[in-house]
Amino acid sequence: MAYYYKLGEIPPKRHTQFRQPDQSLYKEELVSSKGFSGIYSNLYHIHAPTRVRAIGDPVAYGPKVLPDYPLRQTHLKTAFLGLTGSDYLEGRRMLMVNTDVAIGVCNLPEGYQMDYYYKNGEADELLYVHDGQGHLYSQFGKLNISKGDYVVIPRTTIYRLEFSAAPIRLLVLESYGPIETVKHYRNALGQLLEHSPYCERDIHPPQSLVTEAEPGDYLVKIKKQGYLHLYHYGHSPLDLVGWDGFLYPYTFSIYDFEPITGRIHQPPPVHQTFQAPNFVVCSFVPRLFDYHPLAIPAPYNHSNIDSDEVLFYAEGHFMSRRGIDRGSFTLHPGGLPHGPHPGTVEKSIGAKATEEYAVMIDTFRPLLLTEAALEFLDEDYPMSWADA
Repeated sequence: MAYYYKLGEIPPKRHTQFRQPDQSLYKEELVSSKGFSGIYSNLYHIHAPTRVRAIGDPVAYGPKVLPDYPLRQTHLKTAFLGLTGSDYLEGRRMLMVNTDVAIGVCNLPEGYQMDYYYKNGEADELLYVHDGQGHLYSQFGKLNISKGDYVVIPRTTIYRLEFSAAPIRLLVLESYGPIETVKHYRNALGQLLEHSPYCERDIHPPQSLVTEAEPGDYLVKIKKQGYLHLYHYGHSPLDLVGWDGFLYPYTFSIYDFEPITGRIHQPPPVHQTFQAPNFVVCSFVPRLFDYHPLAIPAPYNHSNIDSDEVLFYAEGHFMSRRGIDRGSFTLHPGGLPHGPHPGTVEKSIGAKATEEYAVMIDTFRPLLLTEAALEFLDEDYPMSWADA
Protein backbone atom coordinates (compact mmCIF):
# COMPACT_ATOMS: atom_id res chain seq x y z
CA MET A 1 0.00 0.00 0.00
CA ALA A 2 1.04 3.63 -0.41
CA TYR A 3 -0.21 6.41 1.92
CA TYR A 4 -3.16 8.81 2.14
CA TYR A 5 -3.12 11.43 -0.61
CA LYS A 6 -5.52 13.86 -2.25
CA LEU A 7 -5.67 16.20 -5.22
CA GLY A 8 -8.21 18.83 -6.28
CA GLU A 9 -11.48 19.67 -4.54
CA ILE A 10 -13.39 17.23 -2.36
CA PRO A 11 -16.31 17.67 0.09
CA PRO A 12 -15.70 17.67 3.86
CA LYS A 13 -17.52 14.33 4.28
CA ARG A 14 -17.77 11.28 2.05
CA HIS A 15 -21.10 10.44 0.40
CA THR A 16 -22.58 13.90 0.97
CA GLN A 17 -23.79 16.61 -1.43
CA PHE A 18 -21.00 18.19 -3.47
CA ARG A 19 -22.35 20.59 -6.08
CA GLN A 20 -21.03 21.96 -9.34
CA PRO A 21 -21.27 25.69 -10.18
CA ASP A 22 -24.64 25.03 -11.91
CA GLN A 23 -25.82 23.36 -8.67
CA SER A 24 -25.95 19.86 -10.17
CA LEU A 25 -24.17 17.21 -8.12
CA TYR A 26 -20.66 16.05 -8.82
CA LYS A 27 -20.75 12.28 -9.36
CA GLU A 28 -18.94 10.37 -6.63
CA GLU A 29 -17.19 7.09 -7.46
CA LEU A 30 -15.62 4.72 -4.93
CA VAL A 31 -12.71 2.70 -6.34
CA SER A 32 -12.16 -0.04 -3.78
CA SER A 33 -10.23 -3.28 -3.32
CA LYS A 34 -11.11 -6.53 -1.55
CA GLY A 35 -14.79 -5.64 -1.71
CA PHE A 36 -15.00 -2.80 0.80
CA SER A 37 -12.26 -4.13 3.09
CA GLY A 38 -9.06 -3.07 1.26
CA ILE A 39 -7.53 0.24 0.26
CA TYR A 40 -9.72 2.63 -1.72
CA SER A 41 -10.10 6.13 -3.11
CA ASN A 42 -13.13 8.39 -3.60
CA LEU A 43 -13.34 10.18 -6.94
CA TYR A 44 -15.52 13.16 -7.91
CA HIS A 45 -16.56 13.40 -11.58
CA ILE A 46 -18.28 16.08 -13.62
CA HIS A 47 -20.14 13.33 -15.51
CA ALA A 48 -21.42 9.96 -14.33
CA PRO A 49 -18.67 7.36 -14.96
CA THR A 50 -21.43 4.87 -15.89
CA ARG A 51 -22.65 6.85 -18.93
CA VAL A 52 -21.56 4.89 -22.03
CA ARG A 53 -22.11 6.06 -25.63
CA ALA A 54 -21.32 2.79 -27.46
CA ILE A 55 -19.62 -0.59 -26.98
CA GLY A 56 -17.59 -2.11 -29.82
CA ASP A 57 -17.01 -5.78 -30.59
CA PRO A 58 -14.45 -7.41 -28.28
CA VAL A 59 -11.02 -8.18 -29.73
CA ALA A 60 -9.09 -11.32 -28.70
CA TYR A 61 -5.96 -10.29 -26.84
CA GLY A 62 -3.30 -12.16 -24.91
CA PRO A 63 -0.28 -14.49 -25.19
CA LYS A 64 -0.31 -18.12 -26.31
CA VAL A 65 1.45 -20.52 -23.96
CA LEU A 66 3.91 -23.24 -25.01
CA PRO A 67 2.42 -26.34 -23.32
CA ASP A 68 5.41 -28.67 -23.79
CA TYR A 69 8.48 -26.50 -23.14
CA PRO A 70 11.01 -28.75 -21.35
CA LEU A 71 12.48 -28.20 -17.89
CA ARG A 72 15.65 -26.23 -18.65
CA GLN A 73 17.62 -23.17 -17.63
CA THR A 74 16.59 -20.46 -20.07
CA HIS A 75 18.17 -17.31 -21.47
CA LEU A 76 15.99 -15.03 -23.60
CA LYS A 77 18.25 -12.87 -25.75
CA THR A 78 16.07 -9.76 -25.83
CA ALA A 79 19.00 -7.38 -25.34
CA PHE A 80 19.06 -6.15 -28.93
CA LEU A 81 15.32 -6.34 -29.52
CA GLY A 82 14.09 -3.39 -31.57
CA LEU A 83 10.58 -2.00 -31.61
CA THR A 84 7.95 -4.51 -30.51
CA GLY A 85 5.18 -2.50 -32.15
CA SER A 86 3.91 0.97 -32.95
CA ASP A 87 1.19 0.87 -30.28
CA TYR A 88 1.32 0.30 -26.53
CA LEU A 89 -1.06 -2.67 -26.43
CA GLU A 90 0.10 -4.20 -29.69
CA GLY A 91 3.70 -3.84 -28.53
CA ARG A 92 3.31 -5.55 -25.14
CA ARG A 93 5.07 -8.84 -25.88
CA MET A 94 4.48 -11.17 -22.92
CA LEU A 95 7.18 -13.87 -22.67
CA MET A 96 6.43 -15.81 -19.45
CA VAL A 97 3.10 -16.39 -17.70
CA ASN A 98 1.37 -18.34 -14.97
CA THR A 99 -1.92 -17.92 -13.11
CA ASP A 100 -0.45 -15.14 -10.93
CA VAL A 101 1.70 -13.00 -13.21
CA ALA A 102 2.65 -12.28 -16.82
CA ILE A 103 6.11 -10.90 -17.68
CA GLY A 104 7.12 -9.22 -20.91
CA VAL A 105 8.59 -6.22 -22.70
CA CYS A 106 7.33 -3.29 -24.71
CA ASN A 107 9.63 -1.19 -26.93
CA LEU A 108 7.93 1.76 -28.62
CA PRO A 109 8.83 4.51 -31.13
CA GLU A 110 10.39 7.71 -29.81
CA GLY A 111 7.82 10.30 -28.81
CA TYR A 112 4.99 7.74 -28.73
CA GLN A 113 1.64 9.03 -27.42
CA MET A 114 -1.48 6.96 -26.87
CA ASP A 115 -4.59 8.27 -28.66
CA TYR A 116 -6.96 6.23 -26.48
CA TYR A 117 -7.25 5.23 -22.83
CA TYR A 118 -6.51 1.80 -21.39
CA LYS A 119 -7.86 0.00 -18.34
CA ASN A 120 -6.71 -3.39 -17.10
CA GLY A 121 -9.88 -4.77 -15.57
CA GLU A 122 -8.31 -7.85 -14.02
CA ALA A 123 -4.67 -7.17 -13.08
CA ASP A 124 -2.46 -4.65 -11.35
CA GLU A 125 0.39 -3.55 -13.59
CA LEU A 126 4.04 -2.83 -12.87
CA LEU A 127 6.10 -1.08 -15.54
CA TYR A 128 9.87 -0.82 -15.14
CA VAL A 129 11.15 2.02 -17.33
CA HIS A 130 14.35 0.59 -18.79
CA ASP A 131 14.69 3.56 -21.16
CA GLY A 132 12.54 6.61 -21.68
CA GLN A 133 10.70 9.37 -19.90
CA GLY A 134 7.28 10.91 -20.12
CA HIS A 135 3.96 11.04 -18.28
CA LEU A 136 1.14 8.75 -17.28
CA TYR A 137 -2.24 10.51 -17.31
CA SER A 138 -5.06 8.91 -15.34
CA GLN A 139 -8.19 9.91 -13.45
CA PHE A 140 -5.80 10.40 -10.50
CA GLY A 141 -3.76 13.05 -12.34
CA LYS A 142 -0.44 13.50 -14.13
CA LEU A 143 2.39 11.20 -13.03
CA ASN A 144 5.96 11.90 -14.14
CA ILE A 145 7.88 8.78 -15.21
CA SER A 146 11.61 8.47 -15.89
CA LYS A 147 14.30 5.88 -16.62
CA GLY A 148 14.69 3.56 -13.63
CA ASP A 149 11.15 4.06 -12.35
CA TYR A 150 8.85 1.30 -11.26
CA VAL A 151 5.34 2.49 -12.17
CA VAL A 152 2.67 0.78 -10.04
CA ILE A 153 -0.78 0.95 -11.65
CA PRO A 154 -3.70 -0.52 -9.66
CA ARG A 155 -6.26 -2.45 -11.67
CA THR A 156 -9.17 -0.41 -13.10
CA THR A 157 -6.96 2.69 -13.37
CA ILE A 158 -7.84 4.36 -16.69
CA TYR A 159 -4.70 5.79 -18.24
CA ARG A 160 -2.78 6.88 -21.28
CA LEU A 161 0.98 7.25 -21.75
CA GLU A 162 2.89 10.06 -23.46
CA PHE A 163 6.65 9.79 -23.98
CA SER A 164 9.24 12.33 -25.00
CA ALA A 165 11.55 11.93 -28.00
CA ALA A 166 13.87 9.27 -26.57
CA PRO A 167 14.14 5.45 -26.83
CA ILE A 168 11.32 3.68 -24.97
CA ARG A 169 11.94 0.26 -23.43
CA LEU A 170 9.60 -1.11 -20.77
CA LEU A 171 9.59 -4.25 -18.64
CA VAL A 172 5.90 -5.09 -18.14
CA LEU A 173 4.34 -7.16 -15.34
CA GLU A 174 0.66 -7.98 -14.95
CA SER A 175 -0.31 -9.25 -11.50
CA TYR A 176 -3.63 -10.92 -10.78
CA GLY A 177 -3.32 -9.87 -7.14
CA PRO A 178 -2.41 -6.48 -5.67
CA ILE A 179 1.17 -5.22 -6.00
CA GLU A 180 2.17 -3.82 -2.60
CA THR A 181 5.11 -2.58 -0.59
CA VAL A 182 6.73 -5.35 1.43
CA LYS A 183 4.78 -6.35 4.54
CA HIS A 184 7.82 -6.98 6.74
CA TYR A 185 9.04 -3.44 5.97
CA ARG A 186 5.84 -1.94 7.48
CA ASN A 187 4.69 -1.32 11.04
CA ALA A 188 1.20 -2.13 12.34
CA LEU A 189 -0.19 1.12 10.90
CA GLY A 190 1.34 0.56 7.47
CA GLN A 191 4.20 3.05 7.76
CA LEU A 192 7.50 1.88 6.26
CA LEU A 193 9.96 1.03 9.04
CA GLU A 194 13.19 2.86 9.80
CA HIS A 195 15.27 -0.07 8.53
CA SER A 196 13.28 -0.47 5.29
CA PRO A 197 15.43 0.03 2.15
CA TYR A 198 13.01 2.78 1.06
CA CYS A 199 10.40 5.02 2.68
CA GLU A 200 7.37 7.14 1.80
CA ARG A 201 9.62 9.98 0.60
CA ASP A 202 10.66 7.69 -2.26
CA ILE A 203 7.07 6.95 -3.36
CA HIS A 204 5.79 9.55 -5.83
CA PRO A 205 2.04 9.90 -6.48
CA PRO A 206 0.53 11.97 -9.33
CA GLN A 207 1.81 15.53 -9.14
CA SER A 208 -1.18 17.45 -10.50
CA LEU A 209 -4.82 16.85 -11.36
CA VAL A 210 -5.78 16.95 -15.04
CA THR A 211 -9.46 17.80 -15.59
CA GLU A 212 -10.65 17.12 -19.14
CA ALA A 213 -14.12 18.66 -19.36
CA GLU A 214 -14.61 18.89 -23.15
CA PRO A 215 -17.20 16.56 -24.77
CA GLY A 216 -16.10 14.26 -27.59
CA ASP A 217 -15.59 10.61 -28.48
CA TYR A 218 -13.31 9.03 -25.89
CA LEU A 219 -12.24 5.41 -26.41
CA VAL A 220 -11.32 3.25 -23.41
CA LYS A 221 -9.89 -0.20 -24.16
CA ILE A 222 -10.59 -2.54 -21.24
CA LYS A 223 -8.62 -5.78 -20.89
CA LYS A 224 -10.47 -8.67 -19.28
CA GLN A 225 -10.67 -12.46 -19.75
CA GLY A 226 -8.61 -12.65 -22.92
CA TYR A 227 -10.23 -9.74 -24.76
CA LEU A 228 -10.00 -6.01 -25.24
CA HIS A 229 -13.46 -4.50 -24.76
CA LEU A 230 -13.94 -1.22 -26.60
CA TYR A 231 -15.98 1.38 -24.70
CA HIS A 232 -16.85 4.77 -26.19
CA TYR A 233 -17.82 7.67 -23.94
CA GLY A 234 -19.08 11.16 -24.72
CA HIS A 235 -16.90 12.58 -21.98
CA SER A 236 -13.32 12.03 -20.88
CA PRO A 237 -12.65 9.55 -18.05
CA LEU A 238 -10.33 12.28 -16.74
CA ASP A 239 -13.23 14.59 -15.84
CA LEU A 240 -12.39 14.68 -12.13
CA VAL A 241 -12.34 17.78 -9.96
CA GLY A 242 -10.81 15.94 -7.00
CA TRP A 243 -10.13 12.66 -5.23
CA ASP A 244 -8.60 11.28 -2.05
CA GLY A 245 -7.57 7.94 -0.63
CA PHE A 246 -4.88 5.26 -0.60
CA LEU A 247 -5.41 3.70 -4.04
CA TYR A 248 -3.65 5.45 -6.96
CA PRO A 249 -0.75 4.92 -9.38
CA TYR A 250 2.72 5.90 -8.20
CA THR A 251 6.39 5.61 -9.07
CA PHE A 252 9.36 4.35 -7.11
CA SER A 253 12.82 4.62 -8.65
CA ILE A 254 15.26 1.73 -8.53
CA TYR A 255 17.91 4.43 -7.95
CA ASP A 256 16.27 5.18 -4.56
CA PHE A 257 16.53 1.59 -3.29
CA GLU A 258 19.10 1.44 -0.47
CA PRO A 259 20.86 -1.95 -0.49
CA ILE A 260 21.31 -4.09 2.61
CA THR A 261 24.79 -5.60 2.85
CA GLY A 262 26.69 -7.79 5.33
CA ARG A 263 29.96 -9.53 6.18
CA ILE A 264 28.98 -12.53 4.05
CA HIS A 265 26.81 -12.89 0.97
CA GLN A 266 23.23 -11.77 1.60
CA PRO A 267 20.35 -13.84 0.12
CA PRO A 268 17.97 -12.32 -2.44
CA PRO A 269 15.16 -11.46 0.04
CA VAL A 270 17.23 -8.47 1.25
CA HIS A 271 16.63 -7.00 -2.22
CA GLN A 272 12.84 -7.39 -2.07
CA THR A 273 10.98 -4.31 -3.33
CA PHE A 274 7.35 -5.39 -3.89
CA GLN A 275 5.14 -8.28 -2.94
CA ALA A 276 2.10 -9.81 -4.64
CA PRO A 277 0.22 -13.09 -4.20
CA ASN A 278 2.62 -15.91 -5.11
CA PHE A 279 5.49 -13.76 -6.39
CA VAL A 280 7.90 -11.04 -5.29
CA VAL A 281 9.92 -8.38 -7.11
CA CYS A 282 13.50 -7.59 -6.04
CA SER A 283 15.95 -4.85 -7.06
CA PHE A 284 19.68 -5.48 -7.42
CA VAL A 285 21.49 -2.14 -7.27
CA PRO A 286 25.10 -0.89 -6.89
CA ARG A 287 26.40 -1.89 -3.46
CA LEU A 288 29.51 -2.76 -1.50
CA PHE A 289 30.37 -6.43 -1.47
CA ASP A 290 30.69 -8.58 1.63
CA TYR A 291 33.48 -7.59 4.01
CA HIS A 292 34.35 -10.84 5.84
CA PRO A 293 38.11 -11.41 5.20
CA LEU A 294 37.30 -14.71 3.43
CA ALA A 295 34.09 -13.54 1.75
CA ILE A 296 33.11 -14.76 -1.72
CA PRO A 297 31.11 -11.97 -3.41
CA ALA A 298 29.70 -14.19 -6.18
CA PRO A 299 26.42 -15.89 -5.24
CA TYR A 300 26.49 -19.52 -4.18
CA ASN A 301 24.85 -22.37 -6.06
CA HIS A 302 21.20 -22.64 -5.23
CA SER A 303 18.37 -25.12 -5.80
CA ASN A 304 14.91 -23.59 -6.01
CA ILE A 305 12.55 -26.15 -4.55
CA ASP A 306 9.45 -23.94 -4.57
CA SER A 307 10.02 -21.04 -6.96
CA ASP A 308 11.03 -20.01 -10.46
CA GLU A 309 13.55 -17.16 -10.65
CA VAL A 310 13.51 -14.57 -13.43
CA LEU A 311 16.23 -11.94 -13.76
CA PHE A 312 15.97 -8.95 -16.08
CA TYR A 313 19.44 -7.47 -16.53
CA ALA A 314 19.06 -3.68 -16.67
CA GLU A 315 22.50 -2.07 -16.41
CA GLY A 316 26.16 -2.77 -15.62
CA HIS A 317 28.46 -5.78 -15.61
CA PHE A 318 26.87 -8.98 -14.26
CA MET A 319 29.81 -10.66 -12.61
CA SER A 320 28.23 -14.10 -12.04
CA ARG A 321 27.05 -14.56 -15.66
CA ARG A 322 28.73 -14.96 -19.04
CA GLY A 323 27.03 -14.00 -22.31
CA ILE A 324 24.42 -11.79 -20.66
CA ASP A 325 23.69 -8.33 -22.08
CA ARG A 326 21.69 -5.31 -21.00
CA GLY A 327 18.04 -6.27 -21.52
CA SER A 328 18.48 -10.06 -21.31
CA PHE A 329 16.20 -12.35 -19.30
CA THR A 330 17.19 -15.54 -17.51
CA LEU A 331 14.71 -18.05 -16.13
CA HIS A 332 16.00 -20.55 -13.58
CA PRO A 333 13.10 -22.91 -12.83
CA GLY A 334 12.39 -24.74 -9.63
CA GLY A 335 13.72 -28.28 -9.70
CA LEU A 336 17.15 -27.40 -11.10
CA PRO A 337 20.19 -25.93 -9.30
CA HIS A 338 21.70 -22.74 -10.67
CA GLY A 339 24.68 -20.63 -9.74
CA PRO A 340 27.62 -18.61 -11.04
CA HIS A 341 29.24 -19.58 -14.30
CA PRO A 342 32.64 -21.35 -14.14
CA GLY A 343 35.49 -19.00 -13.30
CA THR A 344 33.31 -16.23 -11.94
CA VAL A 345 33.56 -17.34 -8.29
CA GLU A 346 37.37 -17.11 -8.10
CA LYS A 347 37.31 -13.94 -10.18
CA SER A 348 34.94 -12.26 -7.70
CA ILE A 349 37.22 -12.75 -4.67
CA GLY A 350 38.69 -9.44 -3.59
CA ALA A 351 36.15 -7.33 -5.50
CA LYS A 352 34.86 -4.45 -3.39
CA ALA A 353 31.62 -3.40 -5.09
CA THR A 354 29.23 -3.97 -7.97
CA GLU A 355 27.61 -1.43 -10.28
CA GLU A 356 24.87 -3.70 -11.63
CA TYR A 357 21.13 -3.03 -11.81
CA ALA A 358 18.72 -5.92 -12.27
CA VAL A 359 15.06 -6.70 -11.57
CA MET A 360 14.28 -10.16 -10.17
CA ILE A 361 10.86 -11.79 -10.16
CA ASP A 362 10.54 -14.91 -8.00
CA THR A 363 7.30 -16.81 -8.64
CA PHE A 364 5.95 -19.53 -6.38
CA ARG A 365 4.12 -21.29 -9.19
CA PRO A 366 5.90 -22.49 -12.34
CA LEU A 367 6.19 -20.08 -15.25
CA LEU A 368 5.32 -21.12 -18.80
CA LEU A 369 7.01 -19.62 -21.84
CA THR A 370 4.84 -18.13 -24.56
CA GLU A 371 5.08 -18.48 -28.31
CA ALA A 372 6.48 -14.93 -28.40
CA ALA A 373 9.53 -16.08 -26.39
CA LEU A 374 10.63 -18.71 -28.92
CA GLU A 375 12.54 -16.36 -31.21
CA PHE A 376 14.77 -15.21 -28.33
CA LEU A 377 15.85 -18.61 -26.96
CA ASP A 378 19.57 -19.11 -26.39
CA GLU A 379 19.83 -22.83 -27.18
CA ASP A 380 23.31 -23.10 -25.63
CA TYR A 381 22.45 -21.60 -22.24
CA PRO A 382 21.61 -24.88 -20.39
CA MET A 383 25.16 -26.10 -21.16
CA SER A 384 26.87 -22.82 -20.27
CA TRP A 385 28.01 -24.17 -16.87
CA ALA A 386 30.40 -26.62 -18.57
CA ASP A 387 34.04 -25.74 -17.97
CA ALA A 388 35.49 -23.57 -20.70
